Amino acid sequence: MKESPASYKFLVVEDNPGDFFLIEEYLTESFASLRIENAKNFTEAKEYLTKSPSCFNIIFLDLSLPDKQGEELIKNILQNAGEIPVIVLTGYSDIAFSVRSLHLGVADYLNKDELNATLLYKSVVYNIERKRKKDELEESKKLYSDLFHLSPIPMWVFDLETLFFLDVNQAAINHYGYSLQEFLAMTVKDIKPLEEMTKMNQTLNDNETLFKDKFKHTKKNGILIDVEIQSTHIEFLGRKAKLMLVYDITEKIKYLKTIENQNENLKEIARIQSHVVRSPVARILGLLNYMEEYDLDDEEKKFFQKSLKTSVLELDDIIKDITNKTQQLSPENNINGSKNIFK
Repeated sequence: MKESPASYKFLVVEDNPGDFFLIEEYLTESFASLRIENAKNFTEAKEYLTKSPSCFNIIFLDLSLPDKQGEELIKNILQNAGEIPVIVLTGYSDIAFSVRSLHLGVADYLNKDELNATLLYKSVVYNIERKRKKDELEESKKLYSDLFHLSPIPMWVFDLETLFFLDVNQAAINHYGYSLQEFLAMTVKDIKPLEEMTKMNQTLNDNETLFKDKFKHTKKNGILIDVEIQSTHIEFLGRKAKLMLVYDITEKIKYLKTIENQNENLKEIARIQSHVVRSPVARILGLLNYMEEYDLDDEEKKFFQKSLKTSVLELDDIIKDITNKTQQLSPENNINGSKNIFK
């Protein structure tokens, strides 16, 4: 038949030479490239699995060996097999025991009297493919676990029914000051001020795929911070839960308030420039024009000089006021502490 071009290695735990020969024939008929090892008892099987762990694609197990039998044999083989699928081959048709064997972790349970090349091939291919999918799923879970735990953004998962934290990443532990054990003994209510409770309760049962909002949180040291959260519904360890990402926007809000204050100062400066400055400048220009146009006696010159000086001093005060307000636009203690928050 030679249906599979892939290369496989099988361990057949079988003490009956006739049964082993038949199994070998069926496998050779179905697989183009394979290597078959034969263990005649549990001790030999354990040696194979100890010397070369995980090198076999499938283990075929007879349930009646000279040194072990039945359920005890299955448990011991599974303990040594690790993640290798174990297919039981037996001459006994005990449905109750076959079900119990599958519950113990056996991949398949086949009756030797009904065995043929096609049935054996289907069982092998199915279990190898199932293991491959399982390995891919485990790798995917590990990848997502790493993305969660190694993320620089505080993240946690909490139970939608009890509101207890189910998992918390290191970034959240570092940012909020609680240990992992402390977090897992808390609910999400414990990090929110009282005035946020009503808003939180309203958002717990949202059905949005991705929920976004702003809240206030309290760190372990009592400091109140502004945060922007993003959350989504997930299932975690069989529980309905929410995965939440938390961005601390406290410094961002401070920075924006500083910008707002600067804008108010800019408006005030613009008002001064457009109105207040024009008044003394207009008087000065008017006085100069008058002095150029008419011959003035000494008394009139003194009056105009005094008026010019008054207007110039008024203009000087206005310029000083503009300078002070301009300096307030870039307060080092506010801007420098917040300049990197948008990066």
